[in-house]
Parts: sequence; C-alpha cells; structure tokens
Amino acid sequence: MYYQIKNTLTECSAEDIGNRKVPYVANVSLEEFETGKDLFDMGIDLDLEAEGDDITDIQVNYDSLTGCFAIPDFTQPDNKPHTFLFAIDERGIVIIDDDGTAQKILDRIQASKRWKFPSLERFIYDFLEGILAGDLIALEKYEKEMDSMEDRILAGDLEDVMERLVDIRGELLDLRAHYEQLIDLGQELEENENAFFSSKNLRFFRLFIERTERLQSNVTALREHTMQIRDLYHSQLDLRQNRNMTFLTIIATIFMPLTLITGWYGMNFTHMPELDSPYAYPIVAGVCLLIVVTCLIILKKKKWF
Repeated sequence: MYYQIKNTLTECSAEDIGNRKVPYVANVSLEEFETGKDLFDMGIDLDLEAEGDDITDIQVNYDSLTGCFAIPDFTQPDNKPHTFLFAIDERGIVIIDDDGTAQKILDRIQASKRWKFPSLERFIYDFLEGILAGDLIALEKYEKEMDSMEDRILAGDLEDVMERLVDIRGELLDLRAHYEQLIDLGQELEENENAFFSSKNLRFFRLFIERTERLQSNVTALREHTMQIRDLYHSQLDLRQNRNMTFLTIIATIFMPLTLITGWYGMNFTHMPELDSPYAYPIVAGVCLLIVVTCLIILKKKKWF
C-alpha cells in the first residue's frame, strides 16, 4: 500500500510517490522492497533481513534512518513480538512488513486522523503512538490481576500464585526493555542528525518520548508491586506453617502427661495397689480427662489457639 501525507493519510499509486512533492508512506513486503528499491531511492544498499533480533532499534546512515520495530503481543505474551522493518529519509518512510501489524496501525491512522498541518514528523508521531495504543489498558489489567492475587493470598488461597507471579515479572521485564528501546528510538529521531525533519516538528518526538517514559514508570511500579505480593505470599506461607507448628505443639503438650501415665502403668510390677482396685481404671481415665481439660484451659488463656 502507498500513501501520501496530506490532511489525511491518502492512498496513492507508486507513480505518485515518484514525484517527491508530498511526503509519502509505503507499506510493502520484503520481496516488494527488494524488487522496487529504485522507486524509494534511499541512497544506500539496505541489508535488511526478514528475521531480526526481536528488538526495536534504529541506525543512522548517511542518507537514511533504518531499523526495526518489535511489538510485544499482550494477548499472547509467550509469543515472539510482531516485527517489521523501516527506512526513513527526508521524503518519506518505507515500512517493510510481512505479517500485517504495521498495516493495522496505518488503517487506524487513515480512519481517525485529520491533520491541519500535515508533515512526515506528525505521521511518524501518530504511527509511534499507534504502537503504544492499548498499552495503558493492558498495564491496568496487570494491576487488577495483581490486586486479585493479593485478595486471594489474604484469603488463604496460595494455589498457583507464585507460578503466575513469576510469569508476570518476566512479562513486565520484557515490557520495560521494550519501552527503553522505544525511548532510544525516539531520542535518535529527536537528534535529527541527518536534518531530515523540520526543527519546529521535533517536539512530536519529545512528546512520544515523554509518553513512553510514563509507561515505563508504570511498568517499574508494577514490578515493585510484584515484590510486595511475593513478600505477602511468603508471610502468609510462614503464618500457615506457624499455625501448623502451633497445632502440633498443642497436641504434643496435651499428650505428653498422658504418655507419662500410660508409660507408668505399663510397667511390669506385681505389687501395684491400683491393679486390685475395681475403681482404678475409671479413676485413671478421669485423671487423664482432667489433664486434657486443664491443658486446654491453660493454652486458651495463653492464646495459643
């Protein structure tokens, strides 16, 4: 797909791009780019691979800016990021996308954006904003999930909490790296080393950097939240273990005198006066019961249970 950056993102033909009078956007496959390099005339022989390192980066060349976007999939965090390549010069931007991710962003821009002062810088800003679209909502979902985990822990439900918490920490770590890469990219654009962009429009890149930094701060806060949940989990686990130990201690305390009595009367002595008494057994049973009740009363007063 080919577009011109007018008051809206307007579809055009490849021939319209050739006149260079209006900034353009081209979204092509890697094969289309390789066969149509002369149309874009980026000034260097781009060595672009379909599979990158799954990171967002940008390189400043003599006649162009080239790089890669790697956008994480919030719906399936375990999947590899959506990646596509790009090349920019003062006349326009070429996006090299084989999986359709960039086209979805372009469709949203075309449907919703109207520019009073159209420019290449404004388009790039809206495109970068499109990459971040929905991130804040996704981070809020993480926060709500962690709040729910806290409620479960306080209610005593520790099942599978740590496993999910470890997954969340890993996903947030990937997101923090993603935002760091976007901030680096925005700073390279703002630097404007090749003077491709108008000085008055560099503010768009500053706005993007500031928004990305806020998202990165949210991710940092969420990671700190995971540490608090981990500490809460361990404290509840320790409390459960302490309760178990207290219960076992109470049982041992109650049965210790009973064990003494049964051991005493289990000795093989012939002359034990209680053995000949018809009331010996109920008396011993009553003494044992009295000991149990006395122990329970004492432990209750000491608030052991």
